[in-house]
Amino acid sequence: MKSPAILIIDDESAIRSGVRLSLVDEGWSVDTSATGTDGLNQALTGAYDVILLDIKLPDISGMEILKTLRLQQPDVYVIMMTGFATVPNAVKALKIGAYNYIAKPFSSDEIILAVKKALENKHLKEDNLSLRKQLYQRYDFNQIVGEHPLIKNVFEAIKRVAPTDSTVLLDGESGTGKELFAGSIHAHSLRASRQFIVADCSTFSASLLESELFGHVKGAFTGAVQNKAGIFEAADGGTLFLDEVANLNMEIQGKLLRVMETLEYKPVGASHTRKSDVRIIAATNQNLKTLVKEGTFRQDLFYRMNVFPIFLPPLRERKEDIPRLVYHFLRFFCRKTGKTIDGFSDEALDKMLDYSWPGNVRQLKNVVERLVIMTDQTVVDSGSLLNHFENHRNQGKDSVPSTLEELKSVKRHLLEKQFARIEKSFLQKALDAENGNITRASERVGMQRSNFSALMKKHNISNLSREK
Repeated sequence: MKSPAILIIDDESAIRSGVRLSLVDEGWSVDTSATGTDGLNQALTGAYDVILLDIKLPDISGMEILKTLRLQQPDVYVIMMTGFATVPNAVKALKIGAYNYIAKPFSSDEIILAVKKALENKHLKEDNLSLRKQLYQRYDFNQIVGEHPLIKNVFEAIKRVAPTDSTVLLDGESGTGKELFAGSIHAHSLRASRQFIVADCSTFSASLLESELFGHVKGAFTGAVQNKAGIFEAADGGTLFLDEVANLNMEIQGKLLRVMETLEYKPVGASHTRKSDVRIIAATNQNLKTLVKEGTFRQDLFYRMNVFPIFLPPLRERKEDIPRLVYHFLRFFCRKTGKTIDGFSDEALDKMLDYSWPGNVRQLKNVVERLVIMTDQTVVDSGSLLNHFENHRNQGKDSVPSTLEELKSVKRHLLEKQFARIEKSFLQKALDAENGNITRASERVGMQRSNFSALMKKHNISNLSREK
C-alpha cells in the first residue's frame, strides 16, 4: 500500500524540519518547501494527500495558494498553519475550502493528530466514492437488458422518481428483477452515497421481523442479552428495500405505517421512540388491492406505499427481449467459467421463445447458467436445451401445483405451449395449400389478411420461404 504523501509549505526552517521529523516517524512520505511559489508548483505537479500550508509567506499569501489548490487540486486536503493573531484568517480559509487549521506553536502530537484525521477523512471519502461507483455499475440501466416498450416505460418511470424521496411500490411476479430495479432507483437518487439495505419480509417470523426492523433493547425478551440496532437504524439516511411486503402481519403493518408517516419507531422493549430518515421502496408479487379487500393488508398502508407504483412486466409479455437476455447471460457466464460458446441454434432459440417462463428473468438466467456449465459444444442446440430447459416433474403427487399462482402458471404454460404449435401448423398448412400466397391462404381459412400476417410474424414464418 502506498505511503501517504504530505507537503509542508512554511518559510520557517525550524517548523519545516521539526514537523517533517514528526511525520516521517509515522511512516509518511514528506516533502518541504520554503516559499509559496515553489510550494505551489510542487503541490500542482505532485500527488499529495495532505498539504500543511502556512498562511503568512514572504512571496505569496497562503490564502491565494489555497484558492488555486481548490480549483486545480480539489482532492488534496489542506491544513492551514497560523499564529494566534491570524486565527480569524484561518477560519476564513475553512470557508474557502481548507480542511482544518492548527495554531502555532503546536506540539508533535497535535500536528500528527491533525494529519491523521485529514487522512482518515480523505480515505473515507474515497471509499464512499468507490462504493458509489460500484453501486452505479451494479445497478446501472445497462445491467437491465430490454428494448420492449413495457420495459422502456419502467426505465422512464425510474428516471423520473429516482431523484425524489417518494415511496415506490414495485409490483411484479417473482423473478422479474424487483431488487435490481430498486437498486437502480437508489443508485440514481440523492441518497446514492448512503446505504441500500434489502429486507426480505418473507424470511423472518412475525416476532423476529419486528426485532430485525426496529431493533431491541437489552432484556426485551429471552435471549436479548444486549441492545441491537434494527434495519431502520442501519438504513438511516439511505434507502430501505422491503421485499414481499404482502407477508407482513397486521401488527407489523401498523408499526411500519407509523414509521413511514412520522419517521419514528420504537425498538422492541424500549420506552422512547427514535428517528430514522429512510426512503422506502416496497415490492410485492401479490395483488395488494385484493389483500386489502380480504382484510389481510391495511388499506392505509397500501395507500402510503402506493405513492408511485411501477409495474414490472413478466417475461412472457416481452418475449422480444428473450434473445437479448439469453446472449447477455451467455456472455456473462462464459466469462465467469472461462468457456467459449458461440451461441444458440435457431431451434433452441425458438423453444426459448415458445416457453412461458413462469420464473421470469431469474429462471432464464438459471437455465443459461446450467447450459454453460453442462454444454461442451460451441453452439447450444435444442437437444442440449431439452435436458435443462424445463423442470420435468415426476408424475404423481409432486406434479400437483401447491398454490393458485402455480396452478395458473402451469395452465398458462400448457396452453401456450400446445396452442402455439397448433397455431403455427395451422398457418403453414394454409400457406402450403396456396403455394405461399398470403392473400389466398387467409381467405382459405376465413381470416383477414392483416391478422393472418400478424400471426405469421409472431411465429417467424416468411411467405418467401413458403413459395414454390
